[in-house]
Amino acid sequence: MTIDRRPAGLRPSRREAIRRCGMGFGALGLTALLGDEGLLAPARADGATDPLAPRRPPLPATAKHVIHIFLNGGPSHVDTFDPKPALSRYAGKSLPSGNLRTERKTGSALPSPFKFRRRGESGLEISEIFANVAEHADDLCVVRSMYADVPNHEPSLMLMNCGDNLMIRPSMGAWVTYGLGTENQNLPGFVAMCPGGYPIKETENWQSAFLPGVYQGTYIDSKHTDIDRLIEDIRSRYTPLDGQRRQLDLLRTINEEHASRREHDAALEARIQSFELAYRMQMEAAEAFDVRGEPRSVLDLYGPGVHARQLLVARRLVERGVRFVQLWHGAGQPWDDHGDITNHRTLAAQCDRGIAALLTDLKRTGLLGETLVICGGEFGRTPVVELMEGQEAKANGRDHNPYGFSLWMAGGGVKGGHVHGATDEFGFQAVEDRVHVHDLHATILRLLGFDHERFTYRYAGRDFRLTDVHGRVVESLVS
Repeated sequence: MTIDRRPAGLRPSRREAIRRCGMGFGALGLTALLGDEGLLAPARADGATDPLAPRRPPLPATAKHVIHIFLNGGPSHVDTFDPKPALSRYAGKSLPSGNLRTERKTGSALPSPFKFRRRGESGLEISEIFANVAEHADDLCVVRSMYADVPNHEPSLMLMNCGDNLMIRPSMGAWVTYGLGTENQNLPGFVAMCPGGYPIKETENWQSAFLPGVYQGTYIDSKHTDIDRLIEDIRSRYTPLDGQRRQLDLLRTINEEHASRREHDAALEARIQSFELAYRMQMEAAEAFDVRGEPRSVLDLYGPGVHARQLLVARRLVERGVRFVQLWHGAGQPWDDHGDITNHRTLAAQCDRGIAALLTDLKRTGLLGETLVICGGEFGRTPVVELMEGQEAKANGRDHNPYGFSLWMAGGGVKGGHVHGATDEFGFQAVEDRVHVHDLHATILRLLGFDHERFTYRYAGRDFRLTDVHGRVVESLVS
């Protein structure tokens, strides 16, 4: 008789012994079934499942990567991509609208201080403050009939990023990485860059929630240029790579032994994966985030400043196989112009050249066709002035407006030089071919090769999806 002399903590439990001795054949059959259905991630060379291995979507796809440019705070659509000449006729007067709902006290109509011009062969009308982006008018698909649910930043950020105003849900980037994996195992599949710290709702904007933790976005404070500050603890000062590998192997052995005695521990698996990814990032992350090796012509194209640099980094990440990149314009709410809408000119100047350069660069490298670029905020702004207390006499800012706003996309299979939908003549609410945020998410998933109603994750006895129980694909946005 053989006696198991291993310490009690390392011996298999009775349940584990029974499973190993025969009842595991059912698990083998299930594994084969799931593999045939494409529901298991591919295995690594060592036999373990790799949650970040690249996977093919179930439907034909036109996009393989996403770059989401988030203009934080709510840019005004009537000052950027949705011209409303009727506001000039009512300047200084009350609008003849009986259902003008605003969060704060508002007053008379406020015409845009910026001029709009028709651009490109499509004649798409774009504000002068985005003059460089306007050079790509024929690549843009502008949705002028977006709408959300509430006029507050926090729930609207969660809706745009995670598909729900209130509940903890996985972010869009986490869903995409869960579905497609990533093409570069030495970099995160999902990167979120926000210069100067976290935005409102912080890491919830790129959370994985109940999805495995490996799909959460990796935050980068892109105001830094020094790689050791840009990515904290990217290198060890004390142990070379081969020594770290031996340490990591030992740690993995201990963690896997710990995990083997538990049916499923998502937090532990996420921890194992994060250690592995951190090790691999030392080999490639420093090079990916260092733009100094780019030709002078490319650096000049993007221009100076943190926003230009992070846009260039976004191209470099996608070029290296990163699946989803989100860039934030400011950690606070720079587009939240309650007091003076003319500040939009300054804000646009910080990113207009860089965004246009990104589109040019993606076309130059042949990546635009397979990369979906999205640009917009969490909602729009009112066509009337906001009467801030004590400033009524010089009011020229705008309040939050979730009832109608604009967002544009380019590349990745969307219809270029196209305007979808419309707000009313004053720009207050979407009235024609309305597109809810759930519809936007459904369409993005379709471009990536997923049916949003079938792309689900089982949690707490229910199949969850990015669009919850809502959403429809807006076919007219697809080329």
